[in-house]
Amino acid sequence: MAAFEYTALEAGGRRCKGVLEADSVRQVRQLLRDQGLAPLAVETASESSGNGTGRGRANRASIMQFQRRLRGLDRVLVTRQLATLIGAGLPVEEALDAVAKQSEKQHAAALVMGIRSRVLEGRSLASALADFPTSFNALYRSTVAAGEQSGHLDRVLENLADYTERQFEAWRNVEMALLYPVVLLVLAMAIVGALMVFVVPDMVRVLDNMGRELPAVTQFLIGTSAFLQDWWWALLLAAAAIALGLERLLRLPALRLAWDRQKLNAPFFRRIVRAGNAARYANTLSILNASGVPLVDAMGIASEVVANTWLRRRLQGATQRVKEGASLRAGLDEAGHFPPMLMHMVASGEASGELDVMLERVAAHQQAEVERIVGALVALFQPLMLLLMGGMVMFIVMAILLPILNMNQLV
Repeated sequence: MAAFEYTALEAGGRRCKGVLEADSVRQVRQLLRDQGLAPLAVETASESSGNGTGRGRANRASIMQFQRRLRGLDRVLVTRQLATLIGAGLPVEEALDAVAKQSEKQHAAALVMGIRSRVLEGRSLASALADFPTSFNALYRSTVAAGEQSGHLDRVLENLADYTERQFEAWRNVEMALLYPVVLLVLAMAIVGALMVFVVPDMVRVLDNMGRELPAVTQFLIGTSAFLQDWWWALLLAAAAIALGLERLLRLPALRLAWDRQKLNAPFFRRIVRAGNAARYANTLSILNASGVPLVDAMGIASEVVANTWLRRRLQGATQRVKEGASLRAGLDEAGHFPPMLMHMVASGEASGELDVMLERVAAHQQAEVERIVGALVALFQPLMLLLMGGMVMFIVMAILLPILNMNQLV
């Protein structure tokens, strides 16, 4: 059996969506008709484009746009529920069925049912997850595979649930810290833009009626206001074109590699980039090592989750060194760009036989370091934005008041 997502009309004309298990699309449509529903679209529950009928593919573009990827909190909840149910003794297929029924989101339930249908076909859980690569990355799948091979899938899933929850919380904290300054910047630009486009032109007409020569500051303000009124759309297009052009350029492997290398050595960004990548690498290596994945394989998977392409290439070389017989400390030391604390903790973990524990501790420390630096930058950004905003408003007010003050002096 396979899992199918559907969109159908009820007798009263209300549209409904759901998931059904069946052998074919035709059977799903028949089951829906038996329930008094008029099927509009049916497709296989997967992350790909699906393999429904021609009619289903035609309707999919206009009717059924499912968000198939598990994101953030959804992946945390699915992993935690699955770990709890399997730990309670439920077979994998029954645990997946229970998770799908408990899910409040249609796309999450459909995805879990798609995994269940593959497990019912005789595939392992890790193999079934491989059909959903954007929701479950190599780290996730390798950890599950290690749990299945060792016979301790429940404990491995508990560790994986803790890991995904920590990752989600860490990134959410950073995003929340950056939210306020971004909103403040947008509001400041909107207020100044509104002053220049709507308020300044009215004041300019009053000053022009005076028939006197205007100060240079006022003339500059008038010119800027006229330019923004006439060419604001061009500025927006230019900004969008520059952003799009930079994004396209950074897709080129050589330029992206050079840019990432510079970020690792830039005085201002170096600490954030190094600490962030070190936290991701150490956290991933910790969960894989604790789940029984061989160290060399774990290093290969952990290097893929590192965002910096230059550091990722260096870590691939470190993986090769460890494969040839070097210690993890020696391999990472050759890769470079890792904080000294991580190197000391790795050496201590190798000496004591508690590498996964040490990696988990240093990952937590590095993530806290990232949040601390971001918090300090945000705290510094807020008063700077207020000063910049106040300075721009003062400039506008002074440019308008100067001609009036000069006229009063002449009188």
